[in-house]
Amino acid sequence: MIVFDLKCGGEHVFEAWFASSDAYESQRAAGHVRCPLCDDGDVIKAPMAPSIPSKGNARPSPPSPAMVKAAMTLIAKQQAKALESSEWVGTAFADRARAMHLGEEKHATIHGQASLAEAKALVEEGVPVAPLPMPVIPPNKAN
Repeated sequence: MIVFDLKCGGEHVFEAWFASSDAYESQRAAGHVRCPLCDDGDVIKAPMAPSIPSKGNARPSPPSPAMVKAAMTLIAKQQAKALESSEWVGTAFADRARAMHLGEEKHATIHGQASLAEAKALVEEGVPVAPLPMPVIPPNKAN
């Protein structure tokens, strides 16, 4: 594996791992390498500094508020896109996901609410679920 510092057309610098330099080039040419902050596909290799370990007591600088806002906006945009083709099932999520897993109900893409205990039980039972990175507003509460 090899790590590259990459830079998009919006001047965001980020790090990505690839199997090889050729893998990076083929993924970039296919349009699979995109900026995680602004989703720009115009990505190039950024100049890289040699790997010198930092002092043990040095703290990394926190991301700027603009970078955090851009990242959160992109996450929200991608989550909204994913939810467009998903059915809101509300608090019936755990029961519906379990029924689909057991073959009692036709498979569908769903999202809804589950308590921490329900989510843990689904994971322990091997039901493929994943939490959404941001709160989802139920359709009847959206304005």
